[in-house]
Amino acid sequence: SGEGSWPTWKIALAVGVPVVIAGVGIYYLRTGSKTKTQDLLLEDAEKPTAKDARSEPEGSSSPNRSSQLSVNVSSENASSKFQEAQDLKNEGNRLFKQGKYEEAIEKYSEAIAVCPDNHNTEKSTYHQNKAAAMEKMERWGDVVYECTAAINLNQRYVKALHRRSKAYERLDQKENCLEDITTVCILEGFQNNSTMMYADSILKQIGKEKAEKKYKNRKPMMPSPIFIKQYFASFNDDLISAVLTEEQRSSADNRWVGLSVKVSQPSGYIRAKIALEDGNYSTVIQECSAEINSSDAAPSYLPDALLLRGTFYLLSGNSDEAKPDLDRVIDMKQAHPKLRANALIKRGSMSMQLQKPEDAETDFELAVQIDQENCDVFHHRGQLNILLDKVDLALADFDKCIALNPNFAMAHAQRCYTMYRQSHSKKDVVKTEEAMNKFNDIISQYPHCSETYGLYAQAQTDCGNFEKADSLFQDAIKIEPDNATLFVHRGLLALQWKQDVEKAVSLISKALEIDEKCDFAHETMGTIEVQRGNLEKACKHFAVSIDFAKSELEMAHLYALQAAALAQGNIAKKYGLRPPMPGGI
Repeated sequence: SGEGSWPTWKIALAVGVPVVIAGVGIYYLRTGSKTKTQDLLLEDAEKPTAKDARSEPEGSSSPNRSSQLSVNVSSENASSKFQEAQDLKNEGNRLFKQGKYEEAIEKYSEAIAVCPDNHNTEKSTYHQNKAAAMEKMERWGDVVYECTAAINLNQRYVKALHRRSKAYERLDQKENCLEDITTVCILEGFQNNSTMMYADSILKQIGKEKAEKKYKNRKPMMPSPIFIKQYFASFNDDLISAVLTEEQRSSADNRWVGLSVKVSQPSGYIRAKIALEDGNYSTVIQECSAEINSSDAAPSYLPDALLLRGTFYLLSGNSDEAKPDLDRVIDMKQAHPKLRANALIKRGSMSMQLQKPEDAETDFELAVQIDQENCDVFHHRGQLNILLDKVDLALADFDKCIALNPNFAMAHAQRCYTMYRQSHSKKDVVKTEEAMNKFNDIISQYPHCSETYGLYAQAQTDCGNFEKADSLFQDAIKIEPDNATLFVHRGLLALQWKQDVEKAVSLISKALEIDEKCDFAHETMGTIEVQRGNLEKACKHFAVSIDFAKSELEMAHLYALQAAALAQGNIAKKYGLRPPMPGGI
């Protein structure tokens, strides 16, 4: 359920802000108009029509071009040497077109040896053509070597950079590949869709590979106490969230009728609950394990302990340990229906994190069958249906949730926001206005629910009412001053509204003061720092966010952002190139 009490709209709020990193990390700023392919870079080539011009050598295969070249030579001998090099290059091109790649390579090598030093641009072409022939022979290491020689002579050589990127990919050197293809994107002004798609695919591969390695071996990280509190606040019908009685705090309070076992100290589960209520979260898993592993523990607390331990494993991003505990609770026919339903909600949420929506829907349907009067099931399934773009089903779930618990303010707010999104997308002005007015009604009825103010602020942002949106965020912060996520959203609004980077950074910095483990704040700050050119800072923020990623997919996305930042930093150092800054940043 995402950001605790902000489970469904974290991503939605960021839509449209001028923090533009499309795909997963490259700046795809203006993709509407397509330029010609790199045929524009060919020197008098016979341009291929059926395949990418980048796969062909540059220059003509007929020796008739010296009159077109504007060269300034100091002697007849130098001119003669240059003409000889051009002729050798043209002969190499002729052999290349005949598929005689080894012979072509020899001619290009001769051209390189003969060419005078004051013709670096032409000499770089010979190296690049030599690489093209080597590419046909799949000599990837040699392709890299020759392209590097070409780039050393001409740092803006798009074709050589593109060819070297492909060779690096074949050599499984994806970071080098990404660096080259990102350079190409920048030199092309982010106007070539095929290049950008290639860059995006390499980014995703890097993110996926790094996340697979890290996630398997990572140490689970407990989120901040603020996050844990917000997470439990998103449940209303949850037995493990219920406050302990004084009697439970002082004894095991065996709940099985007729059980005569006397316990001199509280059970592990009761100790875990005391730790939960007192904010000593680091001991909860340990105490639950003591309950689960105890041979003389009261059996009635076993499902409770499994559910609480599974929940904390889930909060720590340890889904491998969480799932068996949740599975056991779900399979316990004798366990309280509310415990089983809660376990199904959490297992369903895990499935959504793993992009398995069908499994999530199955779990929620089973939860409904087990506990039809559980408002949490409908509340969380409503959020699931929003993510799946099943708006009518989401509204039906929120209606059912509210019918079961009329004073569940968060559900009222989310239902109202869902109604707003539906009418706004259909451009239904009347129903949009009705939804806006409904927000005011909910605020009047439940003035202390920060969720309502936040969602209302998002609706006002969509409509361009930025000043009103900012005022609503400030109201929400007054109600919940320790909610770091609120400060991040207000920072994003500052970017969208006034392109005020300094204010955005100040607000997100405040979020990190409140909660140094807020992964959303680190990811957002990292994104802003990339665009400001502070790439080292950006990478540090992404690294922290990676440590607190809730799933392997989320971690892959963050690794891709980090890889993009590192690549852009290296490009700036090597070539003095930076992507254009969008939105005034």
